[in-house]
Amino acid sequence: MKKNKLTLYIFIALILGVIVGYIYNVNVVAVYNNKINAAETSIKAIDNNLFKLKDTTALIYKDLKTQRIAQAKIRKANDAIREDKVMYFNILSDIFLRLIKMIIAPLVFTTLVVGIAKVGDIKAVGRIGGKTLLWFLSASLVSLLLGMMMVNLFKPGSEMHLMLPDSHLGADIQRSALSLKDFINHVFPKSFFESMANNEILQIVVFSLFFGVATASIGEKGEIIIKALDAIAHVILKITGYVMKLAPLAVFGAITAIVAKQGLGIISTYAIFIGEYYFSLIILCAIIISAGFVVLKGRVFTLVYNIKDAMLVAFGTSTSEAAYPRVLIEMERFGCSNKIVSFVLPLGYSFNVDGSMMYMTFASLFLAQSYSIHLSVGQQIAMLLTLMLTSKGMAGVPRASLVVVAGTIAMFNIPEAGLALLIGIDPLLDMGRSATNVLGNAMATAVVSKWENELN
Repeated sequence: MKKNKLTLYIFIALILGVIVGYIYNVNVVAVYNNKINAAETSIKAIDNNLFKLKDTTALIYKDLKTQRIAQAKIRKANDAIREDKVMYFNILSDIFLRLIKMIIAPLVFTTLVVGIAKVGDIKAVGRIGGKTLLWFLSASLVSLLLGMMMVNLFKPGSEMHLMLPDSHLGADIQRSALSLKDFINHVFPKSFFESMANNEILQIVVFSLFFGVATASIGEKGEIIIKALDAIAHVILKITGYVMKLAPLAVFGAITAIVAKQGLGIISTYAIFIGEYYFSLIILCAIIISAGFVVLKGRVFTLVYNIKDAMLVAFGTSTSEAAYPRVLIEMERFGCSNKIVSFVLPLGYSFNVDGSMMYMTFASLFLAQSYSIHLSVGQQIAMLLTLMLTSKGMAGVPRASLVVVAGTIAMFNIPEAGLALLIGIDPLLDMGRSATNVLGNAMATAVVSKWENELN
């Protein structure tokens, strides 16, 4: 009954957020949006004129550059005012997300160490890890290939007909280049406490693997540590129950802020692109559930029903991290072994982001189509493999998927300036991919539990 009430409250919060956000947009934020839109229109016109001019020493070129700087300042100033106007709604979701992040690092460490220590045998840890990575890599490839197929089928960027911009023009998004050093730095911790403080899940997982195996290997002395960490994990799960009561408020605040800033107009402007993307996400979810059905049979539908609250929280707050503690609880209630849940779920948040994978392919090829840049099938597959590698270092970065896309498209000579097309609607797309990530991780955990005969 309580679970059904939470689902109802979150759903009501979603609807109220849209209504309140629209009213606030029309009455308070519209004036600043109009100024931002006017400035952006001017900047596009100036960019087109700059592109046509070949003589960069001409007075008109310098005048246009001065005008562009002035319009960019107007856009930035009004964007800052708009952010201030929706700040109070953002506070609601910020409080919830901070409380969730407060829980995640100690929860991952305690549950994973206890899970590995209970497995005991390092060969068993290796076997479970191998099966987990097999599912993750398969799911990632399917997500990327589906994104490539759907974007080539729909061709959402073909109607844009954008001109290739001057080389100095770009989007205000940090790039995430493919670097082996960065990947290693992201995986292996130099300080466990730094990893805990920064919520670096993958680094915490690496330390927990060593700690868990070592704890199991010292026999009776390790039992004290296992009991203590198991008790701490139960305390943190109790805290999770308290924090989840704030989920409807967080969803209300996040949705209101998005609609208040962008208005419902952003949905109608990009309706076809958003519709095609969400249709592709639905197909991906159907594939994930079908793959789960092969292993879990009819119980797969019980699993989806059990994690619906967690998916709604991820959808409303645009982050799958917010749903992590809830998924952990629901997977154990579903009958998955504690040691499997504790091992697979944290790994999934770094290696199994199915929704984000599909989005990155969709976004990258959409931008190529927008600039009429033809990419062969071989180039597209090379892009998929690049995205598969670069995405493993994206955890914990704001607008993480866009950061990875920015770094990848540069390798294929696709203008970074095109990302401006996606920045406005990215929060709307992020909601869907976050919910899909939750489904993918829950399904992976249940399937590995079944493979290991650890599903009650």
